[in-house]
Amino acid sequence: MRALIAGNWKMNGLAADVERIAAPLAASGPPAGCDLLVCPPATILREVGRVLAGSAVALGAQDCHPAPSGAHTGDLSAAMLRDAGATWVILGHSERRADHGEGDALVRAKAAAAAAAGLTPIVCVGETEAQRVAGEHLGIVRGQLAGSLPDDFAGVVAYEPVWAIGTGRNASEADVAEMHAAVREALITRFAGRGAAVRILYGGSVKPANAAALLAVKDVGGALVGGASLNAADFLAIARAAPRA
Repeated sequence: MRALIAGNWKMNGLAADVERIAAPLAASGPPAGCDLLVCPPATILREVGRVLAGSAVALGAQDCHPAPSGAHTGDLSAAMLRDAGATWVILGHSERRADHGEGDALVRAKAAAAAAAGLTPIVCVGETEAQRVAGEHLGIVRGQLAGSLPDDFAGVVAYEPVWAIGTGRNASEADVAEMHAAVREALITRFAGRGAAVRILYGGSVKPANAAALLAVKDVGGALVGGASLNAADFLAIARAAPRA
């Protein structure tokens, strides 16, 4: 299957930044070995979508509320994001889990709401450094998968070692291989044949310098890219490192 290279802009980007970051991606042409996705802040979703219109780059959001509408001040429903042009959404990112106390049940409800609104969910899982040091990392991630994925899940999973996000540190290729194999096994056990086809992204300080090695690891179906996705040249370099399908 083709790799998915997804850019998570996080809380970065104003209207003045859209052309600089997104226009080179739109002009680059369809990537040879992967699918490209960018997930900017909701405030500039429409502007980024306008720049990417007609290109091979998809548009996603960074979170959604589980309810379709209602008295939820400051929140955005999946239908609102779809209306703004998004076709994907990141859910359960470690920063949401840590900063906002989001648990597996809430992530699962959001994933179901996203699918119902026509968005493809990218559900994030991953362990802290303390959990890895304690040897709990595989159990933690298996538990997150069990609790965060709806029974009819048809999206993407992203494994992100929390201790490697934005730190410049990386899980070793052996660490990534171990975890992605465990995620794949869990997906196949739960979803049978469908589980073998779910793309599993790696996220954690992915850069042009390490992208080829990480993307070559078995069961790595792409990358969830943070800081490097704010630089079009770096993001495209990561995309070019993806193995040909």
